[in-house]
Amino acid sequence: MRNDRRLFCGLAVLCVLTLILVGDLPAQPGATLVDLAKDPAVKTALDAVKANEPQTLEDQVRFCQIPAPSFKEEARGKELERVFQQIGLQNVRVDKVGNVIGELRGAAPHPHAVLAAHLDTVFPEGTDVRVKREGNILRGPGIGDDCRGLAVLVSVARELKKANVRLKGTMTFVANVGEEGLGDLRGVKQLFRETLKDQIDDFVSIDGTGIHVTNVAVGSHRYRVTFKGPGGHSFGAFGLANPIGAMGRAIAKIEEMQVAKQPKTTFNVGRVGGGTSVNSIPFEGWMEVDMRSSDPASLAAVDAAFQKAVDAAVIEENQRWGGAKTITVAKDLVGDRPAGSTPENSPIVRSGLAAATALGFSATLGEGSTDSNTPMSMKIPAITIGGGGRGRDAHALSESFDVTDAWMGTQHALLLVVSLVEK
Repeated sequence: MRNDRRLFCGLAVLCVLTLILVGDLPAQPGATLVDLAKDPAVKTALDAVKANEPQTLEDQVRFCQIPAPSFKEEARGKELERVFQQIGLQNVRVDKVGNVIGELRGAAPHPHAVLAAHLDTVFPEGTDVRVKREGNILRGPGIGDDCRGLAVLVSVARELKKANVRLKGTMTFVANVGEEGLGDLRGVKQLFRETLKDQIDDFVSIDGTGIHVTNVAVGSHRYRVTFKGPGGHSFGAFGLANPIGAMGRAIAKIEEMQVAKQPKTTFNVGRVGGGTSVNSIPFEGWMEVDMRSSDPASLAAVDAAFQKAVDAAVIEENQRWGGAKTITVAKDLVGDRPAGSTPENSPIVRSGLAAATALGFSATLGEGSTDSNTPMSMKIPAITIGGGGRGRDAHALSESFDVTDAWMGTQHALLLVVSLVEK
């Protein structure tokens, strides 16, 4: 029996070793990342990230105080272009949609990893973007989303360059346009469709705060819906069908829609407008509608329910006032973020988690709507990570960022992307 047990154990060990060698049992990236973090040049860069956190925070504030509404990111982009050149990145350039790009070339073109953060904010022109500091708290619109990401992007590039970390592959740093709102991911779509088409092996976006790994992409459909009619005097033309009446009916129907709880599926009427005066039947009314889900089928289902609600509302408004085609409607798709995911057992996700562990802290998995939606939908390995620190009130004028131990996010980003180009 004892000899049989020894034989069984020996065969079991042999089977495990065989599985590892042929690749059926995935290797554990944690040990590799621990070793990588101890590499003298990489360790120098990691230590410098922590020591130079005051510089990173200074960059974060400076970037944030340059207004950058979606579609108007040029001024902030010029500053990132200047910094990329100052750091010494290679082939610094701006593509045709405004993405700012710089390279850190290794021994070979591949593996090729992209580290990106978005330039734009949700705040319109004229917003006061001055940043105030209260102890460990920075307050200002966009200070966490995504000025922290931009500062981390620059810090990683700067410290890798200064430490002369020699890479097997190539790393590209991108400050991209168009992540927020109706920007509709236009910057990253441009990267994958033209600027860096067929060149990217792994994509990492830095967005928001904390230490996390987003591997599930919440897709969204966004519509601007415009209702039109002849309009007229509120007294003299009373009896005409009303475009805003049709819109009100549509909103009521949308609010009654039933959606899946798992995976989480949502809808929202976010903006409305129209009309000329209180004593005029309007000739136009409009609304903007957002629908989201990480499941393409659920997203398609809520979209179909929305279409049905709007069409029924127009019919009911026309029937109410006796004009079959008095009110018309146009539903324009103004945002289409694809849903998708990167599997939890994929090398990039496991490396994202292992990089945090190797540095002595932990990262959580989650879902979100970020620049990684595009590569995920194309089955290109992609994740989004946080920039460290703790953020509150994103997308609000009261947005704040707690700088406590924020350097941890930068270390996480640096070790992760180095591991991706050392494969």
